[in-house]
Amino acid sequence: MGKLTLALIMAFSVTLLLTPWVRKKAFQWGAVDKPDSRKVHNGIMPRMGGLAVYVSFLAAVLVTQELTIPVVGLLIGVSLITALGVVDDLVCVPAKLKLIGQVVAAASIVPFGISVEFVTNPFSHGIIYLGLLGVPLTILWVVTVTNAINLIDGLDGLAAGVSCVAALTLAAVAWSQVYYDGMQSQREIMFLALILAASILGFLKYNFNPAKIFLGDSGSMMLGFTLSVLSVMGLAKSATVISLIIPIIVLGVPLFDVVFAVVRRFFNRQPIFTPDKDHVHHRLLATGMGHRKAVITIYCVSVVLGLSAFVLTMVTTNQAMLLLVALSLVILFIANKAGIIGKKVQGKYHVTKDCRQRSTKM
Repeated sequence: MGKLTLALIMAFSVTLLLTPWVRKKAFQWGAVDKPDSRKVHNGIMPRMGGLAVYVSFLAAVLVTQELTIPVVGLLIGVSLITALGVVDDLVCVPAKLKLIGQVVAAASIVPFGISVEFVTNPFSHGIIYLGLLGVPLTILWVVTVTNAINLIDGLDGLAAGVSCVAALTLAAVAWSQVYYDGMQSQREIMFLALILAASILGFLKYNFNPAKIFLGDSGSMMLGFTLSVLSVMGLAKSATVISLIIPIIVLGVPLFDVVFAVVRRFFNRQPIFTPDKDHVHHRLLATGMGHRKAVITIYCVSVVLGLSAFVLTMVTTNQAMLLLVALSLVILFIANKAGIIGKKVQGKYHVTKDCRQRSTKM
C-alpha cells in the first residue's frame, strides 16, 4: 500500500501545484471563455484545466504503477483524447472532426486487450462471447461516456465532482471483487481509479464555485474517457450477470441525462443533437436553486447511485434485479416530476457547445 499512498499524494499534489500554471498559460494562449448575456460567468474565464488533471494522473501512474499492456493502452488513449481536447480548447475543433478524433482514441485501446469480450446471459449461467462485435461496442461505450461527461460540464465543479464520485465508486466495486471474490486483477483498476480521484480532488480546489478555471474539453473528455476505459478494464471482465450494468449506474447522472435529452427532444419533435436548456442542472437552476446548491444536489444523487452500484455487487442476482427495477422507477418518477424528460424550460440559462458561441458553463 506504500506505492498507493505515494501515488495518491503525488496525483493530488501535482494537480494542486500545476493548475495555477495552466490557468496562467490558458490566458496567454487564448484558451478562454468570454462572457455574454447568455452565460453564467461574468468575467473572462480560462479553460483547459483538464491538462493539469491529465499530467498529474499520467505522472502518478508512470511513477508508481506497473506498466502492464492494458495500462499502457489506457495511457495512450488518454493522451490522444486529452490532446484533442487541448486543441479544441485552443482553436475549437468542428463537431464532426472531434467525433472522429474520439473514435480514433477509443479504437486505440483495443489492440492492448481493452474491449468488451463477452456478456453474461441473464436467463442462464452461460456466457455469450461477442467476438469482433465487441470492438464496435467498446468504441460506442467509450465515445458515449466521453461525451456524456462533456455535456454535464455546465456548472462550476459539476463534471469534476461527478467524475470523482464515479472514480471512487469504481474503486470501491473493484475492492469488493478483490477481497470478496478473490479477483486480484481488479486491484489494478482500484489503484487507477483512486489515482484519478486524487487528481480530480486537487483540481476541485480551483474549479468549485466560484471557479478560477474550467475543465474545458481537455478535462471533461479526458475524465469521461478514463472512466469508461477503466469500467471496461474492470467490470466488463467479470462474468457475473450484473457486472455490465454496474458501470451504467456508476455513471448514472451523465448517462441518464443524455438518455433523457434524446427522449425529450424526440417528444418535442426536435433534432436529437439540438442543444436545449433542459439538462438536469438547468432544471435545478430554473427552480431557483443556487449554483452551489444545484451542484451539491447532483453530487448527492451521484453518491446514492454509487452506493446502489456497490450494494448490487454484494447481493444475489435476483435481489440485484429487484433493486434495479426499483431504482429505475424512482429515477423515471423524479425525472418526470422535475420536467427533465418532456417539458421545456423557459429560463435564462443557455446551452451551446459550438465554434461560434463557446460555453463550458451552461
